[in-house]
Amino acid sequence: MKWLVQLLQKLLTESPSGMVVVCAKTGDANVRRQPFPDRLRSPPVMTQHDQANAARCIDLRSDTVTLPTPAMRQAMAQADVGDDVFGEDPTVRRLEERTAELLGKEEALFMPSGTMANQVAVRAQTEPGDEVLIEAEAHIHYYEAGAPAALSGVTCRCLPGRRGVFTADDLRAALRPPDQHFPRPRLVCVENTHNRGGGSLWPLETLTAVAEAARAAGLKVHLDGARLWNASVATGIPERTYAALADSVNVCFSKGLGAPVGSALAGTRDFVARARRFRKQFGGGMRQAGILAAGALHALEHHRARLADDHANARALAEGLANLSGIDIDPAHVQTNIVLIRLTRLAASTVAQRLEADGVRVLATGPQTIRAVTNLNVTRADIGPALAAFANAAGSPG
Repeated sequence: MKWLVQLLQKLLTESPSGMVVVCAKTGDANVRRQPFPDRLRSPPVMTQHDQANAARCIDLRSDTVTLPTPAMRQAMAQADVGDDVFGEDPTVRRLEERTAELLGKEEALFMPSGTMANQVAVRAQTEPGDEVLIEAEAHIHYYEAGAPAALSGVTCRCLPGRRGVFTADDLRAALRPPDQHFPRPRLVCVENTHNRGGGSLWPLETLTAVAEAARAAGLKVHLDGARLWNASVATGIPERTYAALADSVNVCFSKGLGAPVGSALAGTRDFVARARRFRKQFGGGMRQAGILAAGALHALEHHRARLADDHANARALAEGLANLSGIDIDPAHVQTNIVLIRLTRLAASTVAQRLEADGVRVLATGPQTIRAVTNLNVTRADIGPALAAFANAAGSPG
């Protein structure tokens, strides 16, 4: 035993953390834990590495790239936690209750991601072999790895959209008469704001008409509101007004609001009970998730109104880009925080590489299309340098 104690003492006293000290006496061993050093016990703040990364580039790839603010990290470090699978995490419950209140729904369910929230909504409102009606470039169909088919066994009937928006007439035209040869339509999905539509907004009257047409046909409606917060800030229409038109609603905390993780799925009490089972089945049950929920709750209470800054920065970027050669853009199409840029001379991959070399990061979303997304970590002061980089990158073949 003594040799083992001596070995442990050597290993632990040489440990850089100094968190455990081994005290050996003849014939036995006592292990005494020292307090965590201040650098681990104190609430984390933005590290020098984080600051260096933030200073090194203007990151316009997405509003998912944001770093938690010091106040958000503080809230996360001090969160009350419990086992959320057992329904015992108080911070998760507060987040769910606040989200349900804002959306005007009976209950909400915390989710690890927006994709999981969407797919649980599909699974909870369909059966294998059913049909989901959805716009052709909606996130659920376009960016979620074929999950409707893989996880729910449903097919997607794609409707044509105009910057992501379709009409009640489009929906009615896609509905087929009952027939044993056809899949049964069960769910209509809409996305507001629409990612590939360039952050486009659904007019409330259009969304209302689509919801009424869906219900007249006996269909449920799911609202993918990953950026519903943006829609509400841009239009002044409360989130609950949009949400009232849908049976289920997904909202995201880790995009414009700037939380590191999380979404929520809201609906009736019965729907959420069913969704909870599928969340578990899909691997989304989390234990002491209050640490994550605290960041989301902080974002929800402190970062919603500031989305207007992102929208103003996106419009300023678009207006500046409209004056540059090699770029085709209509600033009037920039309604929220997403700017879609069509290139007229160079490939998107070439321009993206040039921009990155100049300290600006964007996403190439097509052969001639680039997406730039303003976010919590992009200020108005960043727009000028970003425009200068675009002028250098897009104007000439080089």
